[in-house]
Amino acid sequence: MTAEVKKKISAETRKSKYESFIPLSFSVYRINDFISTCNIDLTVMVYNYGVIGFHLLTDSILFTVQIQGILMKLLLVFFTGFLAPWAYQSAYPPPPNKLGSPDGLPITNPRIKLRDGRHLSYKEFGVPKEELADQLRLGSKFYVVGYSMGGQVTWTCLKYIPHRLAGVTFIAPAINYWWPSLPANLSNEAYSKQFLQDQWCLRVAHYLPWLTYWWNTQRLFPSSSVISHSPAILSRQDIQLVPRFLAGGAVVQGQVRQQGEYESIHRDMNVGFGTWEFDPMEIENPFPNNEGSVHMWMGDEDIFVPVTLQRYIAQQLQWIKYHEVKGAGHLFPYADGISDAILKALLNGKS
Repeated sequence: MTAEVKKKISAETRKSKYESFIPLSFSVYRINDFISTCNIDLTVMVYNYGVIGFHLLTDSILFTVQIQGILMKLLLVFFTGFLAPWAYQSAYPPPPNKLGSPDGLPITNPRIKLRDGRHLSYKEFGVPKEELADQLRLGSKFYVVGYSMGGQVTWTCLKYIPHRLAGVTFIAPAINYWWPSLPANLSNEAYSKQFLQDQWCLRVAHYLPWLTYWWNTQRLFPSSSVISHSPAILSRQDIQLVPRFLAGGAVVQGQVRQQGEYESIHRDMNVGFGTWEFDPMEIENPFPNNEGSVHMWMGDEDIFVPVTLQRYIAQQLQWIKYHEVKGAGHLFPYADGISDAILKALLNGKS
């Protein structure tokens, strides 16, 4: 075979072979007369995504060997076969502990069955509910008080059952930074002041709710500062009120998470910081004739809930009576006289 024919065959072969490989970038190393005695022309192409092509041309035989990311494929098989099940089990929360089942938790309080099959437990304090309702003449209406994460339920009551409400009070209600009507600059500013670990935790709850359980149970990096009881989330006043807070919650502390971390806590995060089906900023005054009132109480040094967004909400929804307690943090309802003031304002409808 002449040198001219060999060169032509080599060029055409490389062209036809390389047309099926269009790398982003590659380097070509050409070694002519690598072994003069064998008359071999060797071309090596190293692709940036792990594909290596060897083309050897001899006088009579064309050998083509292509190795396509063998190591990458082996790694992919390893991750898929061994790590994927582990990742799934880590991210997927365990089933909740069911009440009343033979191997579940005992039923310790009265409960009612809802239309969708779920049960709602309750516990009475003070006088029986029938006597209380008769004395206050509540009839078919009732009062709702939402504290912290309870704010999401309170907003829902204002949206869907305003005709059943006698009065409403928000106490340091948690804010969903993705409400459509919140100004982006104001929301972003308040969000940026949260601890970095909480920013990531809220992002997961909003964009990847199926990952919330894993995010808050793994140990690779910090999870929610609230769930982990980080003291950094406490204001100066909160630190002083912690003993009262713990004493007040000691009665029900064992019941708070008895159905599991996900069912008791993580689902609240997904609901509170997920995508809502309504915008609270578009809710109309539930008491246009002043037959009731809506109050919002905030501490101006609350580290967990940004006071700036609450001020904006109160300015836009002027039917909300806004109360801001100077020098107060998130636990201010446990301070002397505050809880009494909150209830009196709600029952009397005063600002």
